[in-house]
Amino acid sequence: MSAFVYLVRCRDGSLYCGWTDDLVRRLARHNAGTGAAYTRSRRPVVLVYHEPYADKRQAMAREYAIKRLSRADKLRLLAPARLRAR
Repeated sequence: MSAFVYLVRCRDGSLYCGWTDDLVRRLARHNAGTGAAYTRSRRPVVLVYHEPYADKRQAMAREYAIKRLSRADKLRLLAPARLRAR
C-alpha cells in the first residue's frame, strides 16, 4: 500500500495537513464537506503539497511532524513545490 501526506490551503488561507491512501478521493471529500471537521467550514480547499510514502505508518509519522511545524516552516516546505510547478 502507498500513502501520502498532504497539505491543503483552505479558503481562509489556513493550511491543513493530513494523510491518505487516495489523494483524489480525499480532496473530493474535503471539498464535499465530508472530510475533516476543520476543512468543512473552510471550503473549497486546494492541494498545495504532497509527499508519497511506502505505508500508512510512515505517512502518519510525517503528518505528525508537519503538524508540529510553525506556519512559517510549513510555508517554507511549500516553496520548493511552487518552483517545481512552474
